[in-house]
Amino acid sequence: MDTRYLASFLEVAHSGSTAAAARRLNLTPTAVAQRIKALELEIGATLLSRAGRSMQLTAAGAALVGPAQELLQRTRDLKAIAAQDTVAGDLRIGCISSALGYLVPGVLATLIDSFEHLRPHLEPAFSDALYRKVLSDEIDVALMVRPAFELPKEFAWRPLRDEPFVVLAHARLASRQAVRALREEPFIRYHRRSYGGLLADCWLLEAGIAPHERFEIDALDAIAALVQGGLGVSLVPQWQPLHAQPGLVQLALPGPGLQRPIGLLWRRNSARQRLIEVFSEVLFNALPEQQSIISGV
Repeated sequence: MDTRYLASFLEVAHSGSTAAAARRLNLTPTAVAQRIKALELEIGATLLSRAGRSMQLTAAGAALVGPAQELLQRTRDLKAIAAQDTVAGDLRIGCISSALGYLVPGVLATLIDSFEHLRPHLEPAFSDALYRKVLSDEIDVALMVRPAFELPKEFAWRPLRDEPFVVLAHARLASRQAVRALREEPFIRYHRRSYGGLLADCWLLEAGIAPHERFEIDALDAIAALVQGGLGVSLVPQWQPLHAQPGLVQLALPGPGLQRPIGLLWRRNSARQRLIEVFSEVLFNALPEQQSIISGV
């Protein structure tokens, strides 16, 4: 059985569309349909049926999804094990959105230019979702915020940097103290479904601050835009692109403040350990320049 046919079947099953699966696989819809037909002939059952413009799983197709996913996972693991010290194969990288625009693109470009047979795949998500995906082997390594709970022993964690939290405010509030701004100004909350947002929420509770909440937003760049528009203040980590935002000021928190710990998470027994090591080293080699920019904010 050609595993590429199974991969095409799973893409159609997950997306509900031959055209969408073709875009993800970089194939034509006709080629994907031919693969599905060939798989159905080999299996001896109809796996997908058309319902309007979408494709739906038949009973046989639904029964095949789980075993097909497991078989493809084992195939990828076999390739990684066979490669051993060679840098070759697929590496599924999860990443928080705030790192996508400034750190990850350069790292991916270096990986692609330096290692011809390494195929990185990128999946953006919140840190809690990335943790679950590493746990379930849906991704190999995650660039994320460290969870507040103790990590299980089967996980490895490599710290990247600690980003201090600041009160992000419009330039007209440059002389205002951070705590006063949080108490008096409309508040744009860093969404609590993110680990960073949970850290900010805990700090506010411990400080006894009940801000006048106006919005709850999950994207840091969107928060910066709203603050820039004079719609409120926010408690956010000092992520790198912040230094280039005009019309904004960063008010320091009192005392030791608060930090967002960023790092890499992966399973210690991963079959792609060599690829993870390569990604980790390229990422950390790119870090000094980024840290110098952060420290100058």
